[in-house]
Order: sequence, then structure tokens, then C-alpha cells
Amino acid sequence: MREFGYERVHDVAGAVALLGADPGARLLGGGTNLVDLMKAGVERPNLLIDVRELPLGDVGFSPEGGLSVGAAVTNSDLAAHPDVRRHYPALAQALLAGASGQLRNMATVAGNLLQRTRCGYFADLAKPCNKRAPGTGCPALAGDHRNHAVLGASQHCVATHPSDMAVALAAFDAVVSYETADGPGELPVEAFYLPVGDTPHIETALPAGAVITGVTLPPSPVAAHSRYRKVRERASYAFAIGSVAAALDVRDGVVRDVRLAFGAVASRPWRARTAERALTGGPADGAAFATAADAELAAARPLPENGYKVTLMRNLVVAELTRLAEEAAR
Repeated sequence: MREFGYERVHDVAGAVALLGADPGARLLGGGTNLVDLMKAGVERPNLLIDVRELPLGDVGFSPEGGLSVGAAVTNSDLAAHPDVRRHYPALAQALLAGASGQLRNMATVAGNLLQRTRCGYFADLAKPCNKRAPGTGCPALAGDHRNHAVLGASQHCVATHPSDMAVALAAFDAVVSYETADGPGELPVEAFYLPVGDTPHIETALPAGAVITGVTLPPSPVAAHSRYRKVRERASYAFAIGSVAAALDVRDGVVRDVRLAFGAVASRPWRARTAERALTGGPADGAAFATAADAELAAARPLPENGYKVTLMRNLVVAELTRLAEEAAR
């Protein structure tokens, strides 16, 4: 076993200082992803900086009327929070769908955002992987890619992002806050995750040495009428093969506002803005929902064994928007 150091910090400035002093350091929250990667040899940190005791464990309303979530809030606490369940139900549903209760009790908001792909080639040191070892290739292109990306991928990587929580955050225009040695900063979730391009190993726009301090969800009336639907290969806890976060505001049969984001189809949560534009101001019916889904999925470039995801996502969009429209009509 490779030896590593361990430091527990109690303030953000201390975490930033330790992280900046050692490029080989890693932040340790719940450890539900990092520890697994260390066991596999994918991650080999010189130092683990335990951030669980940072004063970032609160959930409350932001000054603008949205929701402010600390980076150290556990997935269980966030899913159970009454304001999340009332104002952003799709977020609570995404968290509950994401993992078992034991894992949710440990996993943190920041750790969930930063979790790495579950691609089998990434986790296997005996295989090449551009995300793990840039320039070595992507064996999934000709190998096992049934659960891999159909949107936004490249010849350098077709892995998908595993987070359920991040899909709901993308649908609601959440903003990630962080602290660096140069001061605080913010990134919308859509900009937080980078396109895969030819540098799949660079996954986020988070500056080097940055410590995530929280996530803010802006006030969004439509978010109160939202759902998260996840499809997986078994009923017990598993990573998605396709998911959708959907929110819909309908008045007199016309779509006034809509939010859509897809999961498990790209290297990052996929905000379906083409579909949103197609739906806004139009009828709230199955035909319109299907047409909008088709417009979004026209950009899909499936591989030989994962074309089913295009049909799956189309059906998910139609089903969840239809259910939301029916609820609005009651």
C-alpha cells in the first residue's frame, strides 16, 4: 500500500493552504468515490485533507430567495430537507435515486459534484484510458460501450458522468461557489463541467487549488413542479443508463416555462436547451413533447451498442412531461 499523509482541517482557509502547497493532495469528504479509486490505484494522493468538519453543513434560503447549500451537507440531509422537497422536488428525488442510504449518509454535495466516471476502462489500470492517462486511447470506442455517451462525446472519450444530483442542479441553473488562495469565485453548473473534447482528463473548470464551499439554487417557481426519473439495469441502487430532470409550468394548455436536463448520456449533465426552446409557448401535449425531444436528440451520435439510449431518452422526456402536464391540469 502506498503511504500518504492525512490532515483534518476546520476552516476553509486551512484547506486552501494545504491544497495549494501540495499538487498531490486530495480533499476527503465522505470518501465514497475517492477511497474506491485509491484502492484501485487510479488515485494516488500524497495527502488526504479531511474537510468533513468545515463549517459548510447548512441549508437555507439565499438572500435572493433561492436555496443555499453548504459543500459538506450530506446527500441524505439534502434529500430530506423540507425546503428542498417543497421547492426543488426533482433534486430530492435525484439524491434518493443516486445511492443506498448508507452511501447517502456519507457522501457530500461537493464530493458528489466531483465524482469520477464509472467507466470500467477508467478504473482498470491494465487498460488504456485517455481520462486516466492522456494519450493512451479510448478502448470503449471498439469495446464495451453499451452504457456510454451518445451526446457530446469525442474520439478521445465516450464515458458518462455518474451523478444524479448534478443533473437536477443543471436543470435549475445552480451555481457552484468555491474559494482559492486568490479569493472566492463562482461557476454555473453548466460551465462547471467542461466538454470532453480532446482533453477528457480535464473534467471541470474549477481552478487549481480551489475548495468548493457550496451550491446556490436560484429562485425558480417552475422548479416546484418538477420530477426526476432514472432508468437503471436493475431495481436496486445502480448508476443510470438514462435519466431526466424535468420541470413544467403550464397555463391554459400552453407551456409557460420548462426545464430539462439529461443524465448518463454525456460526459457531463446535459441541459436540453434545444428542447426547452421548442416547447416554450407551445402546447403541452405528447406530440409537442416528442417533437422537442427529437430536436434535442438530433445531435446524438450513438455507438453500435448504445443507440437504445436515444429511444430511451425520448420516451423518458415524453413520459415525465406528460405526467407533469397532467398534474398541472388537476
